Parts: sequence; structure tokens; C-alpha cells
Amino acid sequence: MTQSIATLITRNLHEVFGEGDPQRRRSVIETIFTEDAAFYAPDGIHRGWAEIDQIAGTIRAMHPDFVYTPLGEPEDLHGAAGRLRWAAGRPGEQPVYAGTDFITVRDNRIAALYLFFDTNPA
Repeated sequence: MTQSIATLITRNLHEVFGEGDPQRRRSVIETIFTEDAAFYAPDGIHRGWAEIDQIAGTIRAMHPDFVYTPLGEPEDLHGAAGRLRWAAGRPGEQPVYAGTDFITVRDNRIAALYLFFDTNPA
């Protein structure tokens, strides 16, 4: 199944980092990430499905009631990379933090995810 950059990066935001159910999250990780994918985060590099699943679960557990809201449309760079700006917080409240996700794609899956936190969530 071919998935666009927009689909991959949006699914990552909502169905991986926004997902509270561990089984659903792991299933999506195995669907949209390559097995050897790497997640480059400020706290370090997380490699492979198990590590990405673990850090996504840890982040979700820190703020189980937060929702991730895209700040615009995902951008696609020649079908090989993309980015998406987003904000996170409780529904109906001002965002608590924001970031930009960058992905590179190999074999129609996310091969690398790079997270940059933005200084101003608004």
C-alpha cells in the first residue's frame, strides 16, 4: 500500500505519538516505519520499532490528555522527505509546547524522524 508523505507524517503525529493504546501504537509503528528506522529527539536517538514504541509510550504517558494539532498542511519534498509543524496541549486550551517533525522515507515507510521543539507554541 502506497502512503503519501502527508499520510505518513500525519499518522505518526496522531497514531504513534498521540495514541494511548500500546497495541494500536505498535501496530502503526510496524506499518509506517522501516524496521531499522531512527527517531532523532532532543534526548537522544531511538532506533528500531521497539525503541520508537517505548519513547512514544513514555511521551504519551507524560501527557495522556494532550492532543497534537497540525499547524498547517504537511510539506512534501519530492516524495522523499517531509515536515509538519504541530502544537500540543489539552483540548480547548492554549498549546503547552510545539514542534516540527521532519521525516525521510525509504520503501514507502518512515526511515528517519527528526523532532525539533519550537520556542513558541503559539
